[in-house]
Amino acid sequence: MKKTKMILGLSMMAITGLVLVAADHIDAPSVTGNAADITDFYAFQGQETNNMVFAVNTQGLLSPAATAEASFSENMLIEINIDNTGDNVEDLVIQAIKKGDKMYFYGPYAPMMTGKSSKIVKSEASGSVAISKYGMTPVIAVQNGMKFFAGPRDDPFFFDLGQYSAILGGTAPGFNNPGTDTFAGTNVLSVVVEVPKAMLGTANAINVWAETKKKQ
Repeated sequence: MKKTKMILGLSMMAITGLVLVAADHIDAPSVTGNAADITDFYAFQGQETNNMVFAVNTQGLLSPAATAEASFSENMLIEINIDNTGDNVEDLVIQAIKKGDKMYFYGPYAPMMTGKSSKIVKSEASGSVAISKYGMTPVIAVQNGMKFFAGPRDDPFFFDLGQYSAILGGTAPGFNNPGTDTFAGTNVLSVVVEVPKAMLGTANAINVWAETKKKQ
């Protein structure tokens, strides 16, 4: 099983103040609400401007009660793909996989294979972080010049689904300002990694996309 979220054309030269996001909160029944379900993928320049931040959110629409029970799967690989040659084929990958109560990160490294199948790129992780618990202080790890986080977060994506449906149905002329956040009060499970841009190659622009892949 593979679930993909794609963002194309991320400029390394002109990214100041820019956040790129791909969103998809309602999916096929086989992945909706489980560890394979990517809701959002964010890519943006870090507070340290020489760094890039990648955030993959999964398992959307979690209520506060459900969040405490939600967990990452040890059978699911979360993979961030980076194309720095413009051919839409990953040249680097950052992989995250749960082992016990920690999330282990590998990369950015050249992939052992491209496309629908993946293998863990190296036996030694670039870093790991304890998975944060709902309602507790978030845990952030710093290793090898990178920062790592894994755990529950408030869903940051804003969308007025009711007004959108009204527009499609012809009963509303446009969106309200302010609108109503359909996802208010719901949570996601997030994997976040911050990496120096120097680790991503020398290209002025990169294409990035995220996938979840189930162990076969």
